[in-house]
Amino acid sequence: MSDLRSFDVELIHQPAYLDPQTSVLPTFALLRQDGKLYSGAKAPPLSKELALKIHDTFLFIRALDERMLASQRQGRISFYMTETGEEASDICSTAALDPDDLIMAQYREQGALAFRGFTVDQFMNQIFSNEKDLGKGRQMPIHYGSHELNYLTISSPLATQIPQATGYAYGFKQQGKKNCVICYFGEGAASEGDFHAALNMAGVLRVPVIFFCRNNGYAISTPVHEQLAGDGVAGRGPGYGLKTLRVDGNDALAVYEATRLARKMAVEDNQPVLIESMTYRLGAHSSSDDPSGYRSRNEEDKWRKKDPVARFRQWLIHQGWWTEEEDEARQAEHRQAVVEAMKRAEKIPKSPLEDMFTDVYKELPWHLEEQLEEAKVHIRKYADIYPTTAGRLKS
Repeated sequence: MSDLRSFDVELIHQPAYLDPQTSVLPTFALLRQDGKLYSGAKAPPLSKELALKIHDTFLFIRALDERMLASQRQGRISFYMTETGEEASDICSTAALDPDDLIMAQYREQGALAFRGFTVDQFMNQIFSNEKDLGKGRQMPIHYGSHELNYLTISSPLATQIPQATGYAYGFKQQGKKNCVICYFGEGAASEGDFHAALNMAGVLRVPVIFFCRNNGYAISTPVHEQLAGDGVAGRGPGYGLKTLRVDGNDALAVYEATRLARKMAVEDNQPVLIESMTYRLGAHSSSDDPSGYRSRNEEDKWRKKDPVARFRQWLIHQGWWTEEEDEARQAEHRQAVVEAMKRAEKIPKSPLEDMFTDVYKELPWHLEEQLEEAKVHIRKYADIYPTTAGRLKS
């Protein structure tokens, strides 16, 4: 890397400005939409077992997202976010990690959690905020977390996990652990100040972190061209001292290989890496959004033809590892499992009110004690409005 204070930098005698219109990074891709490799491309070392696990996670997430969005429309849950069209980005990158590597997600990486073993019942318990929810019902739906699976609990404020990822990776480095942190975020989060602070700190301190940007084209309703004037998010990486790669985010093999190599650099060399995964959000931003107001059906249809799940399924079929019949049967199994888990979760009582005040202080401060008692008085007074909670209050 050049240092302006050294004497070995190249000198020029006429100004030659870098042109953002011509300095465009290439996109790494291996798999065509028909499931065959591009000419000259080589498939990564992916076993049949791992490949089928990736695809099974694809199918589970499609079933989960489909059913939960319908449940929100029926008023059974308050909120939901799908990752339809983006499954290869988080699932295949997670597949390339070690189970002890930490995942810091944004709010559209349920596939990463499912790949690591989060069960359908655990998903439902969180979404329905019942007493078996690991977060004790204190989060909105889809704000998952699992200490056991090294998946940090999701926080709604945009981009806060990015500097946290740098800090946690610095801790790995200081402890001499051969693990890394992967931090997921969208291109909209890359417009936050936390993004720049985090990447600069990671580059200066040289920590084992992979910044994984899902560039799905829109920050809610704001198209990417209204956010970024330069060469996307990846164009910023070298300026902060990060190894950088842009990858076809709908290409399962390319995402897996990009992350596998990034992890090797991060863990072995303490080299931070930025991956920009070029994909598309086929669904709405959330259950509160209507994408017809800011993009066309024609645009959506073009991206449906680039479906990452269909592309990977064709590759599996070409390998002789999967069939269309097996695919249809497995889809039906996942749909049934989701429906049954949903029915179980709806019947489980909500967490008791007292759980709102636990896990922060060893001894509850006086002012929170007062707030808890005030809440109990209010709920008892209006028990008809809070029938579930009122019946479970402790004296």
